[in-house]
Amino acid sequence: MKTKLTDCLRPLLLGAVLLSGAVHAAVQPLDSVVAIVDNDVVMKSQLDQRVREVQQTIAKRGGSAPPASVLDQQVLERLIVENLQLQIGDRSGIRITDEELNQAIATIAQRNGMSLEQFRAALARDGLSYDDAREQVRREMIISRVRQRRVAERIQVSEQEVKNFLNSDQGKMQLSEEYRLANILIPTPEGANSEQIQAAARKVGELHQRLRSGADFAQMAIANSASDNALEGGEMGWRKAGQLPPDFAKMLSSMAIGDITQPIRIPNGFIILKLEEKRGAGSSVVRDEVHVRHILIKPSEIRSPEATRQLAEKLYERIQNGEDFAELAKSFSEDPGSALNGGDLNWVDPNVLVPEFREQMANAPQGQVTKPFQTQYGWHVLEVLGRRATDSTEQAREQQAMNVLRNRKYDEELQTWLRQIRDEAYVEIKLPGADQASQ
Repeated sequence: MKTKLTDCLRPLLLGAVLLSGAVHAAVQPLDSVVAIVDNDVVMKSQLDQRVREVQQTIAKRGGSAPPASVLDQQVLERLIVENLQLQIGDRSGIRITDEELNQAIATIAQRNGMSLEQFRAALARDGLSYDDAREQVRREMIISRVRQRRVAERIQVSEQEVKNFLNSDQGKMQLSEEYRLANILIPTPEGANSEQIQAAARKVGELHQRLRSGADFAQMAIANSASDNALEGGEMGWRKAGQLPPDFAKMLSSMAIGDITQPIRIPNGFIILKLEEKRGAGSSVVRDEVHVRHILIKPSEIRSPEATRQLAEKLYERIQNGEDFAELAKSFSEDPGSALNGGDLNWVDPNVLVPEFREQMANAPQGQVTKPFQTQYGWHVLEVLGRRATDSTEQAREQQAMNVLRNRKYDEELQTWLRQIRDEAYVEIKLPGADQASQ
């Protein structure tokens, strides 16, 4: 099913609003600086452009935007945090090549079932500039890479953590339930005193009352939430039960779709969750595997590509003339992982192999040695010893657990890191009527 054009452009990692076009927004004569952010600035034209897009997104959802002063501050805060990440990317030498950008745009168009020309036309119908779309995708790619380096690469999940998780009630729960959530986060400052905590508690309590009285959750999130996804109405997407703290998962398991939680105290404030949808998971996984052995001959400084091919041909002829495959593999194969085992790769999932090897393996009759063929690693001959379908449910469960634990750690670390870079930056707000914040 085709998705909306605006949905396909929404970055998965950032949950950011579609196509800010901030960098390329036309400078108006009355343009002015609305925030100084370390070594850069946010211009009023950028803010106005993004606010218009947020308003359009809210209108398409059938909601109503919060007051202009509230929306301006929320959007400005988003632009400030994005700007900080882009500056980090620039200092780190992160660059997106035209080739990478073109590929990303082509992928977006393809996912919508469009050619590039159709994609351009669709943007024009929506009143969006193709150049601005490219620029926003470039920005999001830079931010994604910054987060990968600064957050994702630091996250480690041990085998013991995976085992403990799968043996826990929480781990078992995540295999059967998955939730689509939205949230409203009311933060407390780091090292908050009792007065600040009480003030946040009062605010979240008031919001909860308004929600219980029928206020629109997305509108309340846009106007009040400090979460990174506030401008998307607090939308968090799908979360496995195991990605959530145990108390959250237990609470959600008994909730009906559309329900909201009571305000929940978390380390950096208070949060209200809304259950948008739920679905089951945990079906069996069957994987095709092939038992295969091969001989690999590589070109080198003393062996030309042509000599490499000729040696592979000679080995193939020797096998055809009755010499033992395993003995020849031990003597000649240059795959250190299999040579000592007579070239035996054991049972392998074809999907982990390079395409040329996978194709030869798929077409080879069992027990018959293939003619020499080339991959990026060199020249091969192979023999399929067997094929089977194996129940890989346990492996799939372990991979699910690994992903859940990594995502949970990533979500927690990302919010902490974003708050850290915001707190450590010099930010001077110059937007009239906005709260002043600088460091």
